[in-house]
Amino acid sequence: MATTAATPSYTPYLIQQDYTAYTEDQHQTWAELVSRRMPQLAQHAAEEYLAGFAIIGLKTDRLPSLAEITSRLRPRTGWSTTPVSGFMPGPAFFQMLAARQFPTTTWLRKRDSLEYTPEPDIFHDVFGHVPMHAHPVFADFLAHYGELCASIDDEATLERIGRLFWYTVEFGLIRQHGRVKVYGSGLISSNGECTNVLEGHCEVRDFSLEAVLDAPVHVDQMHKVLFAIESFDQIYQSLQQVKERISTGQPL
Repeated sequence: MATTAATPSYTPYLIQQDYTAYTEDQHQTWAELVSRRMPQLAQHAAEEYLAGFAIIGLKTDRLPSLAEITSRLRPRTGWSTTPVSGFMPGPAFFQMLAARQFPTTTWLRKRDSLEYTPEPDIFHDVFGHVPMHAHPVFADFLAHYGELCASIDDEATLERIGRLFWYTVEFGLIRQHGRVKVYGSGLISSNGECTNVLEGHCEVRDFSLEAVLDAPVHVDQMHKVLFAIESFDQIYQSLQQVKERISTGQPL
């Protein structure tokens, strides 16, 4: 079937979250995951993440209802937390971001994989990502990122722009009150990655668009270099610079 304006390419990946199917053991696993992360995050997470956690109504002892989160998010920033079946191809993922629908898996890792899972699960997606969607500037950045990437077919360009996503949305740092705080989902949801930064095993450089676009992504090792912004306006403005360069034919 051909994709039309009325049938976005992400439609086949949309599912419903069957909240009643979660077992008590899964709720307990969620509670254990949260309890392992919150002591560190209470001290080292960005103010905007901690505020968003409260705004979207995340519970520490029960798995999240995506519909309930959406009911809190949508009036604030226009975003929804939308259940999907799993991995999505790039075009569908970008279209969902552009539509302010965050693709969210509904499965939860098992107890023997508490520290790491190779595929994103509901803990990484919701606990790691979604609180930041309550912040208006970050929310706009993410939607405009999706719009831009959805309009690009060149894989090399997408890979380069993807570094901006990686070093902000996934592994972003921010300086607040003279300290480095974490807001990227890969740091929020992973004790190992977060501790790697906080214990000084990762160099923290000042964020600049040029530095980020020139920094290759290595998914198979702990980060040796990450970038700290001064405010979320900085990443929003950087994305506007990327759009301007592309629209005027300038090299990234």
